[in-house]
Amino acid sequence: MAGKLYGIGVGPGDTGLMTLRAKEVLEGCGVIAYPVKKPGEGSVALEIIKPVVDISEKSIEEFLFSMDPDDSVRERCRAEALDKMCMLLDNGEDIAMVTLGDVGVYSTYMYIDRDIRARGYETEVIPGIPSFCHGAALAGVPLMIGNEGLAVVPVAKENSKLLEDALDNFDNIVVMKAFKSIGMISDMMESKGIPVERATVVSNVGMDGEYVGPMVRDREYGYFTTVIIKKKG
Repeated sequence: MAGKLYGIGVGPGDTGLMTLRAKEVLEGCGVIAYPVKKPGEGSVALEIIKPVVDISEKSIEEFLFSMDPDDSVRERCRAEALDKMCMLLDNGEDIAMVTLGDVGVYSTYMYIDRDIRARGYETEVIPGIPSFCHGAALAGVPLMIGNEGLAVVPVAKENSKLLEDALDNFDNIVVMKAFKSIGMISDMMESKGIPVERATVVSNVGMDGEYVGPMVRDREYGYFTTVIIKKKG
């Protein structure tokens, strides 16, 4: 009988925020897996589970999903990773693939889940706490009140229109993947008459270098940086 693939959100960084269901599934699977963009880069999600899940008797598997600009390289890499995963499943192994935050929020896993299901295998998604929910809680900032709306957008120069539309049309905006774009976010807020004081930065929450506070243009932020903007204060 073929094994089952689980996609597990382990939360934003603090091991204590991992769900009981995630712990239960991780303890029951023989293989713990994690996706990487380059060989040997390691996994923050794997480090999160170690204090509460004994992985000493489990097989730890790295699956490479390259971000090479060459389409053929990416496709070959994906096919090899999926073939390896299917081989483990065919051997009856249950696989738990760990990912930061929630599996449904900008996670490589959801592509994997789709492709593995298309090959006829059983999968299950175990949700986790998204980093922006944890950050908002730490900051004491409500994401939505009453009938307010919320937009969650990534930010980069090539898709800054998403942020602009969100600032025009929503009361509350969560800007993810923001660590290199603080200046651009600040400029766009000012151009629309939104005081920068309405923004809260949550960076590396639950990890080394955690910062929760006002948006300061010249400050250095960690890779896992999110900005929460509340237009109504």
